[in-house]
Formats: sequence, C-alpha cells, structure tokens
Amino acid sequence: MRIGNASGFYGDRFSAWQEMLEGGDLDVLTGDYLAELTMLILGRDLAKNPDLGYAKTFLRQLDGCLATAVDRGVTLVTNAGGVNPTGLASAVRALAEKLGLAARLGRDIRVATVEGDDVRAHPAVPRHALTANAYLGAFGIAECIRAGADVVVTGRVTDASLVIGPAIAHFGWTRDDLDALAGATVAGHVIECGAQATGGNYPFFTELPDGGRRPGFPIAEVEADGSSVITKHPGTGGAVTVETVTAQLLYEVDSPAYRGPDVVAHLDTVRLDADGPDRVRISGVRGSLPPPTLKVGVSTLGGFRNSVTFVLCGLSIEDKAQLVRDQLTSAVGKDGLEFRLARTDHPDPADTESGSALLHVHLKDTDAKRAGRAFSAAAVELALASYPGLTMLGPPGDAAPYGVFEAYAVPQEDVTHTAVLPDGTRVPVPPPAETTTDLAPEAPPQPQTTPRREPTARTPLGAVAGARSGDKGADANLGVWARDDAGYEWLQGFLTVGKLKALLPEAAAVPVERYDLPNLRAVNFVLRGLLGAGGVAASTRFDPQAKALGELLRAKLVEIPVRLVS
Repeated sequence: MRIGNASGFYGDRFSAWQEMLEGGDLDVLTGDYLAELTMLILGRDLAKNPDLGYAKTFLRQLDGCLATAVDRGVTLVTNAGGVNPTGLASAVRALAEKLGLAARLGRDIRVATVEGDDVRAHPAVPRHALTANAYLGAFGIAECIRAGADVVVTGRVTDASLVIGPAIAHFGWTRDDLDALAGATVAGHVIECGAQATGGNYPFFTELPDGGRRPGFPIAEVEADGSSVITKHPGTGGAVTVETVTAQLLYEVDSPAYRGPDVVAHLDTVRLDADGPDRVRISGVRGSLPPPTLKVGVSTLGGFRNSVTFVLCGLSIEDKAQLVRDQLTSAVGKDGLEFRLARTDHPDPADTESGSALLHVHLKDTDAKRAGRAFSAAAVELALASYPGLTMLGPPGDAAPYGVFEAYAVPQEDVTHTAVLPDGTRVPVPPPAETTTDLAPEAPPQPQTTPRREPTARTPLGAVAGARSGDKGADANLGVWARDDAGYEWLQGFLTVGKLKALLPEAAAVPVERYDLPNLRAVNFVLRGLLGAGGVAASTRFDPQAKALGELLRAKLVEIPVRLVS
C-alpha cells in the first residue's frame, strides 16, 4: 500500500496536503504535527479554551483538500488531535458538513479517533503537569481504519504509528508479526519528518537536481512482509537516494534497538538499496518484543524567562563582557542568570558587524516581575553606563512563560488505549501480551584499529561524511555516515568517542555513547544531557535542539587520507 506524508511538524508546508493528494496515487496520507514543544503549546491552548488543544492549521489545510481525499478514496491519518483529538474530530465533521460532502458521498464522512494517551491522573506523573501523554502504538489506528474511517485523528502516538496502523489494517498483521511491524516502523520513521527524507536538511543539498529548493514529500510503498520502497510523486523536487534515506534514518535515534510500544526495530539490520530513480528499498529489518512500559512526555510550566543580546565591538571583548556580567549580576542577582559569549568578531575588521562579538544574556525565574521589568530595566540602564560602543540587537521585552519537558514511563497495562470508531463504538486496545525488558545491550566496545601510515590532507570532515543531528529530551544524537566503503572503513576507526569530544568541546563534559551501523556505513553518537534539563522549551542554548551539531562537526578540519579526498 502507498502511504504518503504531508507534514513533519506543526508549521510545515501548508500546501503539502493538497500537493500530495493531487500529485499521484495514494492509499493513505499521514500528517505528523506533534513535537515535545508542540504538546506544551497545545496544552496551554486547551487550558485557555476547552474547545482547542489541537493543531488548528490542519483544519485549515483540510478545508482545501478534504473533498479531494474523499473523491480519491484516500484515508487521512494524523496526530493533529494533540491533547484534544475529540475536539478536532468534531471540527472535521463540521467542516465536512460545510463542504456538503454528505451529498457527494451519499453518507456522512466517517471520522474516528484514538484516545487514552492522556495520563495526567497516573500516580507516576507529577500533579502539576500541564500535559502528560503516553506514546501509544498503532493498533488503535488499525481498528479505526478497519471500521471504514475516512479520517483518523489521534492524540500522542509514536510518529511511526501513523504508518504502521494502516499497514496493520491492510495486511492483517498481528502482534506476533514482529519483523513486519519493525519494517513498517522503519518506513514510518523515514517518512515521518516529511521532506527530510527527500533532500530537506540534507548535507549534500548542492548535489540535488533542484539544489534542494523545494523537495517533495515522501511516500512509503509498504509490502506484506514489512519491507518498503521510499519514493515521491513524479516531478516533485529533491530526490530519494540511499543517502537521503540514511540521513533521516539517523535522525533522533539512540541505540540500534529503536523502541516502540508494539515492537523494537533493530536499526543495525536495516538494508538500503537503490531501486530505480527516486526509489530506495528498505529490507531485512528484524523486530523483537516491545518493552513493558510506554514513554510518557510530561510538560510543566517552569517559570518565566527573558533575554537580551549585547553587541561588543572592537578591542577588549572579554573585559567588556565581564563588565556586563558584573553590572547585571549586581543589579538583579545571580540566580537564574546565564551569560554566553559568542566570539563572532574578526581581527582587523572591515565593518562593524565583522568586528563584533555577541553576549547573550538570559534570565529564568519563577518571579515574573524579576524576569520581566527588573531584568529589562537593568539591561537598558547600562546603555550609557557600561562598555564603550554598547548596543543591543534589540531591547529586552517582558518576561514570557516557558515550559519544561520530562520523560516518564508507565506500564502498558495502565493506559486505556481506545479506538473510537466512526459510529461512536469504543473499542479497547489491549497491550501486548508479551514484552521484554531485555531490549538493548550497552554500547559495544569500539573497534581497535591501527591507522594506516599514508599521506593525509587537513580537510573538513564533511568532505567525506554526511551527518544528521537532533534532540531527544535532554539528550542529543549525532549520526555520521560515510559515502563509500573505503570512507566507512576510515571513519569507523577515526571517529571514536574521544575524537568526537576533542572535536566538539561542548561534548567533553557529558557521557557519550557510540553505536555502529555497518549496513548504513554509519556511526551514531548519543550525547547524554547535552541539551540540559527541561527540554527544548526551557533551553537557552544557541542551538537548543542540536539541529546544527552535525554541520558543526562536518566543518571541523581533520587529517583525512588523500586517497579519500582526491
């Protein structure tokens, strides 16, 4: 079956749903809207208005293409329901009535929901949680599709479940079909982030036919055994190659045992093969029993934050930064105050911008007045009473609330996973009968290799390797792949944990694990705690989601064998 994707996050290309429905044949079209930060945003929406809590953009997108989906018989599956899937389902029904679809169909549109992910009442969850949502599996979605749903709206399910569920319904898989479920999991992971599988955010974007200007959205052609072909509609931009798929496979993963609520997919068994222009076959994926617990993403309000950036131009940059530190600390106190100096200045500068460094100052506090008016006033009062040439990128504003994300675990049997069918029937989805805690071994010892004695050239690592990085709560992952077998042989011996820490000093202070993925010619690093407690919404890092970490590594100059770069 052909399963497309039209959204990788809340804010993705608005026209993608229409483009995918009109661009070629599909059986199912999915849309992923839920990141950790999005749950916080939707939770705050729901707290203000009990009719909200879902991705409102999806409803506007659907206004222009629901009729097209109905005419073409394409089932729509989305987690845009956020923290209020029932509310979005009602809104979809109202939209269908406005569009007059009942007359076209000869029946009402069939909208189903998946519920049960809201676990705020669970004793393992903090009482002050704004949102607490378990990552449900795919069997509830399958129940909805088997009941004839035209649209399936979920809350928090795993991203891959949007693909696995339709495949379960189509092929009749059971929980015992672990390899098939694992194969669909990998296909779902590849297409869940939309255009990232077709050349979006691709390190070698200049090699794409259109230079990466407007990549199309991906399609997974899933087969009965769980294998798949990743492709895209003809004539759309970007490309589907072994390397674009590899890049997405390495995104936001940790150990090769990729855990899901229905199956553990072993990424070290994945095989990728070119299958024609813009077609990559995924095969060989092995699955094993899932864990006994579900991941729960918990969002809480952490307090209030404010920030300002001082521009430091010319000489004595460090002294100027220290003066601001001393003055602001004296004015508002040190608690919650953070300073980061970015040395963006150059010697003998040609203009003000190239001669300036940036001092980023952040304040987080539970007191809105201290983080707001007190901090802003203290910063502004330095304008004529601090370092020479003082200017700011913009004046500080009022304090804004920020959220904290934490991950918990609850037993699968504690969650009332429920499929609400189009006719209102509520079907309980039981947890897997068999689970295991023996999921993933510790990172294996790194291979001890003796480097060849051969000519080398000091060259950016990115000349011979691609990289993709991202966030998983407080952790960051950094996947690096070689472009050919000879490059992988060198990369595997060269890029040890110690070498990574030497190249990226910010990683030196945190635990780092490395996992080898030979089938992908890749190594994956997990940097524990790099992003700090609290997740993306609470972070004051310049790159809070570690999206640029891979490109930073690729820019590092290292000694690479001449035979690989010539």
